[in-house]
Formats: sequence, structure tokens, C-alpha cells
Amino acid sequence: MQVTTYWLEHAWLGAHVEPGVALDVADGRITAVRTGTGAPEPGAVVLRGLTVPGLANAHSHAFHRALRGVVQMGSGTFWTWRDVMYRTAARLTPENYHALARAVYAEMALAGITVVGEFHYVHHAPGGRPYADPNAMGEALIAAAADAGIRITLLDTAYLSSAIGDRHGGEPPNRHQLRFSDGTADAWAERVSLLKGGELARIGAAIHSVRAVPAAQLPTVAGWAAEHAAPLHVHLSEQTAENEACLAVHGCTPARLLADHGVLGRRTTGVHNTHLTDGDIRLLGGSGTGTCMCPTTERDLADGIGPARTLQEAGSPLSLGSDSHAVIDLLEEARAMETDERLRTRTRGHWTAASLLRAATADGCAALGWDDAGLLEPGALADFSTVALDSVRTAGPLPRLGAETAVFAATSADIRHTVVAGRHVVRDGVHTLVPDVPSALSEAIGTLRG
Repeated sequence: MQVTTYWLEHAWLGAHVEPGVALDVADGRITAVRTGTGAPEPGAVVLRGLTVPGLANAHSHAFHRALRGVVQMGSGTFWTWRDVMYRTAARLTPENYHALARAVYAEMALAGITVVGEFHYVHHAPGGRPYADPNAMGEALIAAAADAGIRITLLDTAYLSSAIGDRHGGEPPNRHQLRFSDGTADAWAERVSLLKGGELARIGAAIHSVRAVPAAQLPTVAGWAAEHAAPLHVHLSEQTAENEACLAVHGCTPARLLADHGVLGRRTTGVHNTHLTDGDIRLLGGSGTGTCMCPTTERDLADGIGPARTLQEAGSPLSLGSDSHAVIDLLEEARAMETDERLRTRTRGHWTAASLLRAATADGCAALGWDDAGLLEPGALADFSTVALDSVRTAGPLPRLGAETAVFAATSADIRHTVVAGRHVVRDGVHTLVPDVPSALSEAIGTLRG
């Protein structure tokens, strides 16, 4: 068994910053954590800065990266933004989606992200015709993550209707949504069961929203996730219009509807959870359902500020996602969750830097089904990232304040190294598998322009 030793100038070990830490890595896992090593031993790989467990991006729509800079023009709402998104989705093929996702996931690696939760719903060809391989699009995303050197949980998403409709079923998909839909939840389950994971890939499930999966079909998706012990994610109460429609048709909130149909639970994560009642918060917290906050997208789309602190206090674990990729920066997502709460409450200090880093690492990994990642300890997956402590943003504070510096001052530009499964994916700020990530992004996005 070949052992590689990484010497960390400073390491965040969950509660404090420790100087001079040696990590022994073999077969993709950490086999030993040795503190008090004042200097690197011969042959050790030196990582200068603050090394933290790999960051987990718990909510991604990879193709939304093509919208950056485009949807920031002018005014509008979530719903007008959605029209632009549909036009981009219509141009995706397995080939160009692989190229785009590979570049996007490489950008994530440069930002210290070692695992992504891809909320994937563009399943079929335009018009809804299945590809010869019914999972061609999902397999393109899995391959793209492998090519970029990061882990993926493919959250294959059931998306069956355009609106809640009535108590008997949802409205049919519109012309933009036909390629998202399998027709029924049973057909969705049959297709998703054909997907295979691997060393860097796991398969999960998602319910796009209560407006996109009729109530009677929710148990089928939840049942598939339970049978496969897979993570289950759902967009929840992102928009007030969703809540109003659910109340009008079902006489309850979306959270209550999900609870009544067996969706909530410890393997489930609600994404956004923005417009919740006190009763909704009790349902989510009491069931152990997680919350994935995506602050940069929520503010970009003018969605609102969700009750993250209250949810966590009620028992809902927090994770973070970059969602529409207005930016890809998990340190900014962590910082924004705290600063948004400051704006909402006009008080400071709702989370410590350690708590925010945990949301961005261990709790995010757990939300994606990687319970053995997100920690620097023996037996954990050897996924970690190093933040420079000597950039123009991070220079000055004492190293023992490295967690605070990383969360409240650093950006993705300060990521110096990213290691996944013991492999050096980003070295000194350069991606080892995709050497020119900006060009890869420009070329892939260029093919999607109308």
C-alpha cells in the first residue's frame, strides 16, 4: 500500500487551527493525522496556508453557469429569469453539456470544492423524446465530474408538471419542460434505477418542487430514495407563489404536503426553505430534514432571506450551494449566510466561523450521502483544500484565526490546492486536469449562445 504524506502548514481540525500537521493518505483515505510536526519530512507534499476539509457544493445546476452576466441585465423576477434559463436548457445536448459541466466542475475544484450535488432535470431530447441511452444527460454529468477530478452526487430530479393544477394532478409540462419529464414518477424511477455510481459518483434523487411533482406521485420518489438509502433533495418554498398555489389547491403549505406524503426525514434536504411558517420550521426541524441555503442565488434572484438560524435551532442541519452559479465560491456562501442574517435581524454573530465551515464541509457532504467525507481524521476520504493566508485579502491575521480569515475575508481566488481521493487536482492554483479553465468555460458557453 503506497502512502503519500501531505504536510499542512496549518490545518482546521474542526474546532481549532493546528500548526504543523502531517496527513498520511493511502487508497484515497486519510490513514493518520499527526500533529506537532514542525517541519515537513523528506518526500512530503507541502501545502502552505490553511487546509480545511474539501468544500461541499450541495446544490448545483451546472448549465446555469452559462447565464452568468446575462441574467444580471435589466430588472425582472424569478419568473422572467426562468424564461432565459429555459432557452439555454433547450440548446443542451449530451456532448455540449459534458463540455460545459467539465469546465464548471473544474471551476469548482479551483474554488476548493471536492464534491457537488447536481440537481439534474434536463433528461431527454427537445420535445421529450428519450435518447437511445435514456440516461445520456446524467451520464454526461457523471463523466464531466470525473474528468474535472471531483466527486458528484447526481440528484436525478423528477419533474412531471408545470404547475400544481388541482387535487387530481398537475398541469401538463409546457413546451420548455417536455425534456424534463418522464411522464410519471414510476417511469422516472425505472429510468433512474439504471444509473450507476462509482468511486467519485453516487446517485441520489430529487423532487423538483411541489409544483412539478403532483402530490399523489410524491411517495413514489420518496420510496425510491428510501429503498436505495439515497439522499433526497427538493426545492422548497423558494417562491411565495408556490406557497399560495399549494394552499389554494391542497389547503396546506408545501412543507406540510411533503410531510404528509413521506418526503421529509434525515436523508432529505430542502433547498432554499425561504418562505416558511413557524409550523413548517417545526416540521423540518423535528424530522431532521436538512436545509441547503444558496445565498448568492437567493439574493441574485430576489428570492428573499430564509430563516436559516431558526431552522438550525429547530433541528435542521445546514448545508450550502452555489445553485445558479452567479458566483462559485463556497466561502462567500458561508459568509453570506451570516451577513444576510445580520441584515435580517440587525444583530451580529449568529454563527461562528467553525459552524459556517462545518456547513460548507461535513454537513454538506452528509447531505449528499458522503458521510465519510468533510473531516480531517483517520478513515475519512482524503478530500481537502488549502486557503492561502498570504494574499491581499488574507494577509495580516494570526494563523490561529485562520478559520475566521477564511470565512470572513477569503474568496475562491485564495484556494491554493485541492486534493480529492488523495489526488492533487489543483496545485498552486492551477487545475492539473483542465489546465485552461477560463478557455474551457468560454468555449463551452459559446456553443450555447443563440
